[in-house]
Amino acid sequence: MNFLADENFPVPSVALLRNYGHNVASIREDNRGASDDTVLQRAVIEERILLTLDRDYGELIFSEGHRAPPAVVYFRSFPSAPDRVALDLLDLIADGTVLIGMFTTISSGAIIRHRELP
Repeated sequence: MNFLADENFPVPSVALLRNYGHNVASIREDNRGASDDTVLQRAVIEERILLTLDRDYGELIFSEGHRAPPAVVYFRSFPSAPDRVALDLLDLIADGTVLIGMFTTISSGAIIRHRELP
């Protein structure tokens, strides 16, 4: 899968996803300090699933009408370990959870909201 890790997404989780063969671009690595608008636009243009710990993307997409990327996965709680968010995401993928077309909110490894993107 093609992902875009927001600047707040833990570096060890980016590395773990890459080790599992996923294509992960990282804002922290190549566009540090980019605005949320810029990050969202990049995810749309590059057709990447946005991975974030920042709830502002829901506001931008659902309230302000910004164009949505293929999917957004928002990790609601700060991970207990830096690779935890990647492990939670890998579990979802292994379980066959459909991410494309959805804004998925995860807390402590469990989906707490799975909302269709506009």
